[in-house]
Amino acid sequence: MKQLEVQIMGQSYLLGCPPEGDARLLDAVNRVDLAMCKIRDSGKIKARDRIAVLAALNLAFESPEKSAAVQTTTTPQQTDPSRDEAQLSALIQRLDMALGQDGQLL
Repeated sequence: MKQLEVQIMGQSYLLGCPPEGDARLLDAVNRVDLAMCKIRDSGKIKARDRIAVLAALNLAFESPEKSAAVQTTTTPQQTDPSRDEAQLSALIQRLDMALGQDGQLL
């Protein structure tokens, strides 16, 4: 497993990345960064851990809507809800490790 250095809300994180997973991880980092910056820029919340929790909830809330859209355009064999849950759990674990001192998401 290789490591990628990324920035989320201006802070650097070193994340583990599976082989051939660079693009997906960088896409996820970009979505998380955008979500967190949007919350921070609203000016209502300042604490990083609270911003991270709200961003994670917003992204998780959007996820089923996107999955439903994908399911209407793909065959049933191409979607696997248990695989999606495993990927979400792995992403949350990576976020927890990356946040380290800032606190755990869940």
